Amino acid sequence: MSFLAELWAFMRVRKKFWLLPIFLMALLLGVLLVFSQGSAVAPFIYTLF
Repeated sequence: MSFLAELWAFMRVRKKFWLLPIFLMALLLGVLLVFSQGSAVAPFIYTLF
């Protein structure tokens, strides 16, 4: 949790709010890949890449 607090403080102080969508998309992509590893949806997810 401290990483997220430090990241938010960095973005707020340095006015780097454009980084937020990049981090969110990377996080969503990671979650999608983790949850699709053992499911029947995996072949359809891999066609996206």
